[in-house]
Amino acid sequence: MNTGKIVRVSGPLVVAEGVPGAKMYDVVRVSDEKLIGEIIELRGEEVSIQVYEETTMIGPGAPVYSTGFPLSVELGPGLLESIYDGIQRPLDVLALQGDRLARGIEVPGLRRDKKWQFNPRISEGTEVEPRDILGVVQETVVVEHRIMAPPGVKGRLTKILAGEFTVEETIAVVETETGPQELTMMQRWPVRRGRPYVEKLSPDRIMTTGQRIIDTFFPIARGGTAAIPGPFGSGKTVVQHQLAKWADADIIVYVGCGERGNEMTDVLTEFPVLHDPRTGEALMKRTVLIANTSDMPVAAREASVYTGITIAEYFRDMGYNVAIMADSTSRWAEALREISGRLEEMPGEEGYPAYR
Repeated sequence: MNTGKIVRVSGPLVVAEGVPGAKMYDVVRVSDEKLIGEIIELRGEEVSIQVYEETTMIGPGAPVYSTGFPLSVELGPGLLESIYDGIQRPLDVLALQGDRLARGIEVPGLRRDKKWQFNPRISEGTEVEPRDILGVVQETVVVEHRIMAPPGVKGRLTKILAGEFTVEETIAVVETETGPQELTMMQRWPVRRGRPYVEKLSPDRIMTTGQRIIDTFFPIARGGTAAIPGPFGSGKTVVQHQLAKWADADIIVYVGCGERGNEMTDVLTEFPVLHDPRTGEALMKRTVLIANTSDMPVAAREASVYTGITIAEYFRDMGYNVAIMADSTSRWAEALREISGRLEEMPGEEGYPAYR
């Protein structure tokens, strides 16, 4: 790793110098504890880093290690039924290590030891393009995970295997213009870059929410967006919970960004036991939860929405209808304003106060 050193620290913002080859949105490791951070500004020899963990006891002179890669999420079998924090660390795995998240801990988003039954859907010799379905994995009893050719991979399929594999084992080989490329069931994708698409379709159908007052007076288009504004205690979070339970969608991605811990706890305890009327199974069988509560570092709150969107776009590419909920965008914007203030930028119109 390329190494620099810290110049100053201001809450979640760390300014460092001497980081060779630094690029915007590269992931860095801060101090000897290897805290996870991301470069958000380049200014001469100095780089500004937002750190996704507590920076207590971190000071000038501490090392900064650059990885040279952007903040990315792992996409593949194992996403459904998972509960992640804002940067895709599985909270159920971290919970085994104690009630509080240790600093600098790194856990992969997808399990490396679990084997999945891969069933090919195309034969050797077929011409493959990005997003072509190579095969399927029955991830849960209600969702078939479609393994796709990653973006940028195009050529002739020279080898494809059937059987049980981990997400890191080779399942296919494609002969591309630059040579043979081995494919696994896992993809990595930068959270700040939207996944490519062929054509954007205009919404032309109603998404049934299961809430009659919304479906009657405020219908939501499938492929559209909706916001639930309101004061404290007016029931915004409760409505989102109901939409996640009853909306006419194949996959639910629920992002709790800056939500109160007790409200997120309700989601984490309810969803695994909640009966899904569409499938007869637990709702978690087709749900991904991202929990980044208000007591977690503010920078990770900002990243959690991008993480959720990237996961949702991945399932969209498979052909599923995906509903993504973000609760709440006001606290997400609050995180953006705090980072902006730490960078000493001028606030936008109505940018004050940073805290309500």
